[in-house]
Amino acid sequence: MAKIQTPQPVRGTQDMYGETEERFVHVVSTFERVRRLYGFKGLQLPVIEPTAVFARSLGEATDVVSKEMYTFEDRGGDSITLRPEFTAGIARAYLTNGWQQHAPMKVTAHGPLFRYERPQKGRYRQFHQIDAEIIGAAEPAADVELLVMADQLLHELGIKEGVTLELNTLGDAASRDAWRAALITYFNDHKDVLSEDSLSRLEKNPLRILDSKDPDDRGVAHAAPKIDEFLSGEAQDFFGAVTAGLDAAGVAWTRNAKLVRGLDYYRHTAFEFTTDRLGAQGTVLGGGRYDGLIENLGGPPTPAVGWAAGIERLAMLIDTPVWFQLEAMIVLENDLGMPHAISLLKQLRSAGISTDMIATGSPKKRYDKAVKHNPFAILRVDENGYYGISSEGENSRLLEVLSTLA
Repeated sequence: MAKIQTPQPVRGTQDMYGETEERFVHVVSTFERVRRLYGFKGLQLPVIEPTAVFARSLGEATDVVSKEMYTFEDRGGDSITLRPEFTAGIARAYLTNGWQQHAPMKVTAHGPLFRYERPQKGRYRQFHQIDAEIIGAAEPAADVELLVMADQLLHELGIKEGVTLELNTLGDAASRDAWRAALITYFNDHKDVLSEDSLSRLEKNPLRILDSKDPDDRGVAHAAPKIDEFLSGEAQDFFGAVTAGLDAAGVAWTRNAKLVRGLDYYRHTAFEFTTDRLGAQGTVLGGGRYDGLIENLGGPPTPAVGWAAGIERLAMLIDTPVWFQLEAMIVLENDLGMPHAISLLKQLRSAGISTDMIATGSPKKRYDKAVKHNPFAILRVDENGYYGISSEGENSRLLEVLSTLA
């Protein structure tokens, strides 16, 4: 009989267990705690959306839409896409649920996203992000709020060391349009040295040429017109208010005039927290203001700003290994003590003490097995009930609970 072949995981996916999973959970739980400090409410969104949500928000010509999305036709003949990012789905939910009445809305989401791209360090075809958005707030204070929140999150994860906040302005609509026209004129004069990708972006997405990795493109882009030459007074004031707010909050930042967003609905602030600890893929967290997106999806003009960060990348940057440690482990000395052990398990867990039990294998080796789990305390139970404790350090909460059970 032929051996049955075990199906292998889909390329670009991963199974998480042990420290990898603990790091992942630590990022999410820290994010959940920090977002509550800032008054953000959580969202749970569908993993699938109508393809038009992403085609209209990201643009048909973008690599995400044209090359990377997982799109299929369902049995009803509708085009469905596994979400490649959060913002478009959040904007869709804002419109279809009539949440305009709640504006300004401060919301967060986290979960899996899907893009068909080459797997590499910290990047998978099924990956996970945390996401924070403020919808319906036109003031620079909203940008500051999100940036300060992101900075605190990185601090509380213990990964702020070696991470830099890079900041730029894309100006208001008039400033951006004037800059875009100047870039098209400039790059048209240098078409002979532009890469094929940049030539294809020249008319539709000239800002993307500024962050091209091609050496020839970079040489030309270095001397391209700068946004500062086209900023209106209002746009200058907006950017000044954002930087002043960051200074007041004690958040360090650096100007990166090459930091851009190619889609036309982006306005004003663009930002990235970057590091050199992840190789070429140095962005840890990024975002910006997208005042034109909701209008692109058929809604009224609505200001909005947000950011997203890859959970896998954040987890990789945590310096101190994160392990779950049991507070107590019950060792069953003999089978006659099982009712007492079950009762003790229930009481400790109900009191909020993480507890497990070793009740199988040789009675002589059960204690050794318990030690390998490295709990704070090992509790012995026999037919007469709980009778002894071996502990490391002092856990007053556990001792207090045990005293009530004695």
